[in-house]
Amino acid sequence: MNAHKIFLQMAVEEAAAGIRARDGGPFGAIVVRDGKVIGRGHNCVLSSNDPTAHAEISAIRNACALEKNPHLTGATLYSNFEPCPMCLAAIYWADIRHLYFCSDREKASDIGFMDRQLYEEFARLPGQREMNTTQIGIPEMDLLLEEWKGLEDKIIY
Repeated sequence: MNAHKIFLQMAVEEAAAGIRARDGGPFGAIVVRDGKVIGRGHNCVLSSNDPTAHAEISAIRNACALEKNPHLTGATLYSNFEPCPMCLAAIYWADIRHLYFCSDREKASDIGFMDRQLYEEFARLPGQREMNTTQIGIPEMDLLLEEWKGLEDKIIY
């Protein structure tokens, strides 16, 4: 069995541990760099009452905490499902550039999860989405942006 299949199996095992603990849905993820697992997580939406506690987010948080760095450059994420749009964005924010998964958004949809719907929703322009979205400018926002621009020691991430 090649390394990718081994790490995907680990993601499946992480998902199984999560559902057996009744933490959340059947989702698990592993973060690997240089052949070593540096983070792992499973879905904890139900146990934490946090809709963002997805497996990939949990694994990224775990890896970043252990690595003491918000960037996981050079890492690979293994997930038992294709990441939802939120998790995919987090993977990009963490600077992970390699992703392997077992099952896709269609299979997630088949078992009751809204991944496919979210991908479709985010492809729409804001005025065409199911959620009403309104942009309103206020002067304090412009002041905040000017303050940020003026910081000499800011770190861009």
